[in-house]
Amino acid sequence: METKQRFRGQSRPYCSVAAAEGSQASFEEDGQRQPAVGPWKPLMPSKGSKEEPESRCQDAGGADETQSTEQLNVSRLRSSSVEIREKGSEFLKEELHKAQKELKLKDKECERLSKVREQLEQELEELTASLFEEAHKMVREANTKQAASEKQLREARGKIDMLQAEVTALKTLVITSTPSSPNRELHPQLQSPSKAVFRKGHGRNKSTSSAMVSAASQNVTPEPVSHECKEVDSILFAEFQAWKESPTLDKSCSFLDRIYREDVGPCLDFTKQELSELVRVAVEQNTLTIEPVASQTLPVVKVSAEECGGPKKCALSGLPRTCKHRIMLGDSGNYYYISPSCRARITAVCNFFTYIRYIQQGLVRQDVELMYWEVMRLRREMSLAKLGFYPSEM
Repeated sequence: METKQRFRGQSRPYCSVAAAEGSQASFEEDGQRQPAVGPWKPLMPSKGSKEEPESRCQDAGGADETQSTEQLNVSRLRSSSVEIREKGSEFLKEELHKAQKELKLKDKECERLSKVREQLEQELEELTASLFEEAHKMVREANTKQAASEKQLREARGKIDMLQAEVTALKTLVITSTPSSPNRELHPQLQSPSKAVFRKGHGRNKSTSSAMVSAASQNVTPEPVSHECKEVDSILFAEFQAWKESPTLDKSCSFLDRIYREDVGPCLDFTKQELSELVRVAVEQNTLTIEPVASQTLPVVKVSAEECGGPKKCALSGLPRTCKHRIMLGDSGNYYYISPSCRARITAVCNFFTYIRYIQQGLVRQDVELMYWEVMRLRREMSLAKLGFYPSEM
């Protein structure tokens, strides 16, 4: 605004200069026209005109002064107008230079902002693409997990149904059969050899099911338990009661620690120490398999299985004995021939572990004292077996 006002204030002298120039031009034209009159001619003075020359001289002198003054004013006006023009042009050049600089700065700023916008747009596109890719990946993973979870749920339900059926069968087995009085219809392997002749060679029994085989000794000596005199040992009964409150297979408790030291350890202590330790571990983990030797001719036997010992040599004692059974530890595929005495010792320990597992799982619904006497009976069987007593059917 100040610049415009200044420019406007300087435009007025410019107009006066123009007027002065116009007047000067008209004056010059008049001066140029004067010579057309011609030179002055001397005239004879008349009587009545003696004072006219003097007046004319005075008029000519006044006109010259006026003309010189006007010329001086015109020159001053011209010089002032030139100065004004120069200053105006310089000012306009400065303003133009400033405007050009500002325009260049604005162009640079626009270029920078356009680059920033392009970079932001590119980053936004990349971020959007990565988000969509991550979302699709999460959806695929969720679908995969959902399918796997549904499959596991179906398998778990099937296992639950199977376990429920097994629990029901075990409850029926416990109710109708105990180690002291097994149900021979549920345990065909306990039948007499004449009745089980067609089953011989087909039985492959885990330690939980084959543990009851030693109960067949009752067919040889059916002595009723009620004829025996019994007395409860207070220390053993207290240890059993303490174990019964929270049943466990951890041998660190006093009840199982005593049985391990007095019965299980000596009963499974054979000549071959390494194999004896493997047998003990398999019995504890319920992975021991006992099967008749005749089953080796059947297709169910693994062809690649490694057999240790032989029908005429016991793998546990190392003595030459007729081996009617063999054992396999877990799924190793190695079979070991055992003598009837070693089989009786192993099955006695298996009977004990089977019964305490039933108690731990809550399948035995009896009085504490009855369970205690059943445990004592199983301990007696282990003691007899480790001393070398076994049924003739072994």
